[in-house]
Amino acid sequence: MSNRRIATIPGDGIGVDVTTAAVEVIDAVVPGIEWTEFDWSCENYLRTGAMMPADGPEQLAGFDAIFLGAVGFPGVPDHISLWGLLIPLRRAFGQYVNLRPVRLLPGTESALRDRTADDLDILIVRENSEGEYSEIGGTHNPGRPDEFVLQESVFTRVGCERIMRYAFERAAERGGRLCSATKSNGLIHSMPYWDDVFDRIATEYPGVRTRHMHVDALAAEIVLHPDRLDVIVGSNLFGDILSDLAAAVTGGLGLAPSGNINPDRGVPSMFEAVHGSAPDIAGQGIANPVAQILAGAMMLEHLGEHAAAAAVDRAVCEILAEGRIRTPDLGGTSTTEELRTAIAERAAEVAHLATA
Repeated sequence: MSNRRIATIPGDGIGVDVTTAAVEVIDAVVPGIEWTEFDWSCENYLRTGAMMPADGPEQLAGFDAIFLGAVGFPGVPDHISLWGLLIPLRRAFGQYVNLRPVRLLPGTESALRDRTADDLDILIVRENSEGEYSEIGGTHNPGRPDEFVLQESVFTRVGCERIMRYAFERAAERGGRLCSATKSNGLIHSMPYWDDVFDRIATEYPGVRTRHMHVDALAAEIVLHPDRLDVIVGSNLFGDILSDLAAAVTGGLGLAPSGNINPDRGVPSMFEAVHGSAPDIAGQGIANPVAQILAGAMMLEHLGEHAAAAAVDRAVCEILAEGRIRTPDLGGTSTTEELRTAIAERAAEVAHLATA
């Protein structure tokens, strides 16, 4: 993989800390990657008035993947960082799959009583390009008593079909169970359409058991009966909320990776941790790098480096299971560097044994 070119966007706050750590872990198992860093962030926005240059997507187009740190900074509204960087990149490169694996890692505890790793292993497939996160709308009659805002949702046939087929493929590879998040009892047009497309695609996958669940009932199911769930497919908004909830019950956002994926692979996909930038602890050397490291493992898997991805994943699981090195969010006193070093060394050992 020495000819691979990967763009890094460390972002803000602890995004910088954990991205640096994750890059070092990846280098331990796959030497020779050409990393190029882009200083696109909320701090850059405060300096220049833009999260990234207008030709940002063009600058990234030639890379094999994008490795993104957390973004967010005091004084910059979240919608600025989202619509100034993340969403434009997702849409420029057709990254219509937001893949969020959620599992209880060894040596960590769930927020749910008496739940084990066998109970908490869910793959959430979120539609990442349309749905409720549409730009269509606006503010009307501003400043008048009849002022109102309009926010439109967009559900296209191609958008629904492709994300559902992707989810069905993942379900077929796993336990053969797929749950669709809907709200067709309240949203009269978009969700009944979503349900109809789901049922039609389901006929192509007779080996996958399916069910629809209203998103509020599904949220309760994640908390009360997570063992009944395997793969969930949801719209942009529903998938976003459900994946954060699922990550929270499995130990926190500091352990949850994600990928913004274009399955066609003709353009770069983008990988990131689910957690935020936590500027209050940035630069203190205590941020948990596990989510970003696991996002790196997802990136390696996507790029076809299966053995290296497995080595990183195994190293994370073994170090956490041993329990000697833990950052403060996991109840320990270790530093980011100590946890990074332990995972990198273990991953290198695993990779070496696999090729010996």
